[in-house]
Amino acid sequence: MPRFAILEHTGAPDDPAGRHYDLLLEDGDACRTWRLAEMPVAGGTPVIAVELPPHRLAWLDHVAGEVSGGRGFARRIVAGEYAVTASDAAHLTAATQVAVQLTGGVWATHIALTRATDHWLATARV
Repeated sequence: MPRFAILEHTGAPDDPAGRHYDLLLEDGDACRTWRLAEMPVAGGTPVIAVELPPHRLAWLDHVAGEVSGGRGFARRIVAGEYAVTASDAAHLTAATQVAVQLTGGVWATHIALTRATDHWLATARV
């Protein structure tokens, strides 16, 4: 099964809030990645997500440390495996709507990502 990670990223110079979360989904030789304004909560309102350029697979194993180029600090919140439960494309790379079941240790949740006009929305459910 492909892997995922959610990282808390603080101190990024382009982040006016000072903290966001990166959702990384393994997709071949890179990770499809979204910056989440906050952690989605099951039953909560959708969270704005911005798709970022693909990230290196090494981030899936990252525990904590400085981000190169003075781009802040990242620490892992949770990591594990994921399964696509719905998608509008055959490959994750092309999807504009995708739902995944994330499983990591005792943590499990379902996240749906839907492309809007200039951003994405991330919705969580159990």
